[in-house]
Amino acid sequence: MALVLNGNVNAQEVFPDGTPIPDWFRQNTPADLNKLGKQYRVTDYNVKNDSSVVQTQKIQAVIDKAAASGGGVVVIPKGTFLSGSLFFKQGTNLYLESGARLKGSDDISNFPLLMTRMEGQTLKYFAALVNADGLDGFTIAGKGTIDGNGLRYWKAFWLRREFNPNCTNMDEMRPRLLYVSNSKNVQVSGVTCMNSPFWTTHFYKCENVKLLGLHISSPKAPVRAPSTDAVDIDGCKNFLIKNCYLSVNDDAVALKGGKGPLADKDPNNAANENIIIEDCTYGFCHGVLTLGSESIHDRNIILRRLKINNAERLLWLKMRPDTPQDYEYVLVEDIEGSDIGNFLFIRPWTQFFDLKGEKATRDSYSRHITMRNIKLDCNNFFNVGVAENRANVNAFNYKLSDFTFENLNIAAKNNLVIDTAVVEHFTGKNVVVNGKKEF
Repeated sequence: MALVLNGNVNAQEVFPDGTPIPDWFRQNTPADLNKLGKQYRVTDYNVKNDSSVVQTQKIQAVIDKAAASGGGVVVIPKGTFLSGSLFFKQGTNLYLESGARLKGSDDISNFPLLMTRMEGQTLKYFAALVNADGLDGFTIAGKGTIDGNGLRYWKAFWLRREFNPNCTNMDEMRPRLLYVSNSKNVQVSGVTCMNSPFWTTHFYKCENVKLLGLHISSPKAPVRAPSTDAVDIDGCKNFLIKNCYLSVNDDAVALKGGKGPLADKDPNNAANENIIIEDCTYGFCHGVLTLGSESIHDRNIILRRLKINNAERLLWLKMRPDTPQDYEYVLVEDIEGSDIGNFLFIRPWTQFFDLKGEKATRDSYSRHITMRNIKLDCNNFFNVGVAENRANVNAFNYKLSDFTFENLNIAAKNNLVIDTAVVEHFTGKNVVVNGKKEF
């Protein structure tokens, strides 16, 4: 069976629900430094190339000066510049030259507490290293590095988890690397984002976001970097991830949006719509594409033209019993992968289960899921199960419907039988597992 990895873009392309894909998704030129406005080189404003001195206030003063002067681009030159939270303002952008390293402080007191968004909740938590809120046209570009300097935070997290196995991800105080909220026309291109203490890049209620040619990484050894998701998309519309390398010790791309039994009634929560991840390369991660664990509605999601090595799951649908969820119109196509844990993984997600006083669990749906033109080696092919028999979730029910598998060539160590009984309206065409045609 031939695997189609077709990089050509058809002008008549449509999302999985049949609506046309806007031309915006095909206009993917990285930002030009000379078109980002007046340049504010930080070393011209008494900021020193020094990896041992935290210079948050001085760097922020450059951002503020650019904003007060009508906007422009803050340039980080070659060298290492240590900082706490920075807040970009309307008209300001960030450019990191080749060899530049904006490095986060490993002292949490350099990251202020404020109202923000974390794990599907709006609450008071720590600001990120780089922050942008309510902006139109915010850009980060260049060939330099944003380094979260996360080692101390990771060690502290695992020590806390050893002391208290029930501690949550937020109990160990850790900043994110990049947080962009309530913004539109955002582009991040070319840079390396690495060693984040917590989530690496997080976008909340944003529209028209492009991540182009990024290198996002965190280690799984010798110290595991916990919950360092590469990209968290939290209630966004029109989002493109293209030509990126993603390898982190958690999910590579995770769709968020809210959690809890009344999550769909909370105006702070939102759906994700029109998300395309394409032409990317993946190293180790827990999930290449994960819907959940804090997600209420995801629609028109495309994952395509990827090369993957050593991911634990290709597509992971986290079905959360304390949250109403609707995952619909998801397309996964044109994939090559080796050393993959699971081709498709759908199980109840019960970590930190909390009905918040409500008596009934919530029903969830995954529908119109298509996986086609895929060749990979994995441990498990069809790892899909019904609700677990646990005391506080045994009333939970999720419905799977309208799944299509087409042109799949899978080598699976554990040839789990495709249980079509758990999916209403399952279609299989040219599905080969371990050399045997299943459909």
